[in-house]
Amino acid sequence: MAKSEDWRKPPPSFEPVETAGSDVVDWPPMDKPTETIAEDPRHAGAAARVQALPPETLDEAMELLPLGVIIFDAAHCMRRGNSLGFRLLELPVEFNQPGTALIDMCRFTARRGDFGPGDPEALAQARLATLTAPSGSVSRRFGIANRVLEIVSRPMQDGTVLVTLADITRRIDDERALAVANASLERRVLERTAALVEANAELEAARRKADMASRDKTRFLAAASHDLLQPLNAARLYTATLAERSTGSGLEDLVHSIESALNAVEDIMTSLLDISRIDSGALKPEPAPFMLRDLLRKAQVEFSPMAAERNIDLKIVDSSAVVDSDRTLVGRIAQNLVSNAIKYTRPGGRVLVGCRRIGGRFRLDIIDTGIGFHKDQQRLLFAEFARLEQGSRMAHGLGLGLSIVDRLVTALGLTLEMASVEEKGSRFSLYLPPGRLSKVAQVSPRPEAGANLSGLRILCVDNEREVLDAMRGLLVGWGCDVRSARSLKDIDKEGVLLGWLPDLVLMDYHLDQTSGLDAVEWLRHNLGAHLPAVLVTADRTPQVRAIAEERGIPVVHKPVKPAALRATISGIAAKRGTR
Repeated sequence: MAKSEDWRKPPPSFEPVETAGSDVVDWPPMDKPTETIAEDPRHAGAAARVQALPPETLDEAMELLPLGVIIFDAAHCMRRGNSLGFRLLELPVEFNQPGTALIDMCRFTARRGDFGPGDPEALAQARLATLTAPSGSVSRRFGIANRVLEIVSRPMQDGTVLVTLADITRRIDDERALAVANASLERRVLERTAALVEANAELEAARRKADMASRDKTRFLAAASHDLLQPLNAARLYTATLAERSTGSGLEDLVHSIESALNAVEDIMTSLLDISRIDSGALKPEPAPFMLRDLLRKAQVEFSPMAAERNIDLKIVDSSAVVDSDRTLVGRIAQNLVSNAIKYTRPGGRVLVGCRRIGGRFRLDIIDTGIGFHKDQQRLLFAEFARLEQGSRMAHGLGLGLSIVDRLVTALGLTLEMASVEEKGSRFSLYLPPGRLSKVAQVSPRPEAGANLSGLRILCVDNEREVLDAMRGLLVGWGCDVRSARSLKDIDKEGVLLGWLPDLVLMDYHLDQTSGLDAVEWLRHNLGAHLPAVLVTADRTPQVRAIAEERGIPVVHKPVKPAALRATISGIAAKRGTR
């Protein structure tokens, strides 16, 4: 844009404006196309006001208008104009007089260079034709002091031509500033978009990395649940055998201390593995209808020895309720709650487990007469590694049991209620949705944990020699006739079944050549389809349990609790009529 002292040579940056019914005038020629800008609305208003004014007051009224006005008659000679219009055109004084021809004004400005390079006469004639065109015209040009002028011509019915001039410098500056701001905003948007795309890509990469880490963690946990618990399982079996053989030897207290330490280690490892499985997503709920009676009887078998040892009256009320949830995970919740109830109830106390229907749901209650807790301590109960002071003095552990319960309840979408009075006891209530079984399975009679197992032929299969030796020692101590092998290949190679048929098979799940479930199927195919079997495994996944139950094979988890194992074996022996 030209500076004020160079106004006679305006730069070729004229911006034409196209309006309906008007010609576009390039004055002077443009260097590049520009955006279309609407005509200043003051032009139309001024034209209407000028036409409506009476001749005797026209001059005075024109001076009050906010833009320049010059009127030419039908012969294209100036009739009158206001001072603002003459100032904006920047013409010598002699051109401001009435009667001045429009062509003379065009010739002067053409020679001054306002219309760009070319023959001044031709440029002047072209400008005259534009201003007097029947359709009118709109054009823009640079004036003095870097001003931008918008010039509009409007023909009247009597041949008169009304020319209005407006200083639109501020408007142009604002529009250019807005364009710059828009361009800057667009650039920032593009930059932010690129940054967001990059951030999303990084997040996606991090998510893939996390998913991979989670899969690796899941694989590690699958191995850990077997490899870490195997030696612990063997230690517990050896300890149980030692406990039975040390009766009356004066070593009972020592053996009991070893057994308690192993129980504490087992609880800690099991809790840590459970939390890791839940947090890594390895535990996926698989809801299905099941009879609550199965869960309650399993709890009876598992916790009766523990309650008896602590001189606690454990009463589990049978129930015919059918609920719809993940049986394994609900069982894990019940295990933790019943275990806690027994742990934190003093000798001579009572623990009651039962179910009742409340509205449209079943409520599984675990009620104890234990130490209880204050209502302000409820949140602390479910925190990881948090234990109440009094409870920490009564039982070992890391304080993970209720944290696992909380996670499982959330994963299953269930509701858990609690109520407690200090030194009076507690009630934990798990609400379960009702279910419906198409065919209710017959449940075997309640097994007797102390049944006589003398002479019962048991085949033990496990790929760990230490576990086999420990299991053999325990079962022999119960009077069983035991043979063992590390695989199906060893059974055949060592002639384990020659002249001897088992009444029961205790089968590990993770064998070297095949899975324990497939090994049981092979044995049933060769020895009889009704051969009883128990799957003894550290694998706690619902998939393994579901396949085992589908094949009629009960599951005992490692580390094996001797009392629970004996109760399971006794139940199978009683069902077969074997003593």
